[in-house]
Amino acid sequence: MDVFVGIDLGSTTTKAILLADSGEVVGRGITNSRSNYDVACRVAREEAFVQARFHFTRAAFAGDTALAGVEKSFLSSLARNFRLTQHLDQLACLRKALYDAAAAPRHAAYRRPLEAVLERILAAMTDRAHAHFSALAARKSDFFRDLAAADFMQLAEQSSDPKGISFETLCGLYDHAIVVVENTSGDDGFRAQMGAALERALAAAPAPLQDNARRLTQAVESACEMELKEAATVGTGYGRQRLPFPKEQIRSEILCHGLGAHAMFPATRTVLDIGGQDTKAIQVDAQGIVTSFQMNDRCAAGCGRYLGYIADEMNLGLHELGPLAQQSHCRVKINSTCTVFAGAELRERLSLGQAREDILAGLHRAMILRAMSLLARSGGIANEFTFTGGVARNPAAVAALRELVKENYGERVMNISPESIYTGALGAALFAQRAAGNAG
Repeated sequence: MDVFVGIDLGSTTTKAILLADSGEVVGRGITNSRSNYDVACRVAREEAFVQARFHFTRAAFAGDTALAGVEKSFLSSLARNFRLTQHLDQLACLRKALYDAAAAPRHAAYRRPLEAVLERILAAMTDRAHAHFSALAARKSDFFRDLAAADFMQLAEQSSDPKGISFETLCGLYDHAIVVVENTSGDDGFRAQMGAALERALAAAPAPLQDNARRLTQAVESACEMELKEAATVGTGYGRQRLPFPKEQIRSEILCHGLGAHAMFPATRTVLDIGGQDTKAIQVDAQGIVTSFQMNDRCAAGCGRYLGYIADEMNLGLHELGPLAQQSHCRVKINSTCTVFAGAELRERLSLGQAREDILAGLHRAMILRAMSLLARSGGIANEFTFTGGVARNPAAVAALRELVKENYGERVMNISPESIYTGALGAALFAQRAAGNAG
């Protein structure tokens, strides 16, 4: 099967979309963006191909009457166990990288006790991995770096000794090792990981499913063996100039976000994308072609990075900001959204006794006000518009946008897809499909 690949290299995350000939999205991939753009691109692409295998496995289950109804239960178990297997493989890579870093000459005087501490930490991290991917687990992140960092830092703090192996020493080793892990591709181990995941899922399956183990195995193997030919690839995003593609395979993120939003919601005429590093207000016509746009890419204020700084200052997870802001009863008016001064203003507000949720509600409104300015300069908001980007997952940002749109433009239809973060990658994949069609 021919597939068309779109890669969106953002400032914080890199996304990939696999598109079938029919235009159906068969795979999605996402990873942390990093200094090595080639690796970020490759990891997101590999993840999209993995998801495509699960897509076709689901189709194989649905097409077998003996397996009717197992798509949700068994496939969910298979996916969890696959992620667990991946996580354990990355922990093994982290173990090697940590021991290699501990072997440096500067650690020679205390290498044995250092390795003993690392062994205790890694053993505990392995135990925690199974809890992270249990059926009832609620992970704060799906990225290995986030999960591993949270576990390692907590365990390192418990295991460190100011008079022996210090916390700073352990953190230094981890900072070195995680870069090695992130720059290591896991594509070659896919079949082994899927085999291990299938074995685990079957072992935990109820008796009726175990009776169909042969059919389940055949369905998974057929999906894994299906040939997926990469017919064309297009890249876009904040870091598009560093993508490992020829120039003719690069498209503007403005064009890709416009086309991607139009593909998701054909009636949309205005697109607002708030990403990690920039904000884009885009106007499109009935074919998804961009007619005008405004972009803020010189300042992180009003972008995901701004929220990231606020989360760090408040010692919260980025995902916690929106729900906390929604608990506000008296929104604080924020005078400046400058990221440089965000921390200072936040601390000042807190010192005055103002509640965190009220401050956050004001910060979200101030951020969206900047986006409204861009929308106005791009041509305003049509009757139907689409909100995309990572910030579209923030409920407080969405609520502030709805409120400000109604205040300035009246009632408007606002579209937000659960997969809005992939909008740019979808547009890139559509451009790849068009390019292949034109070449044909």
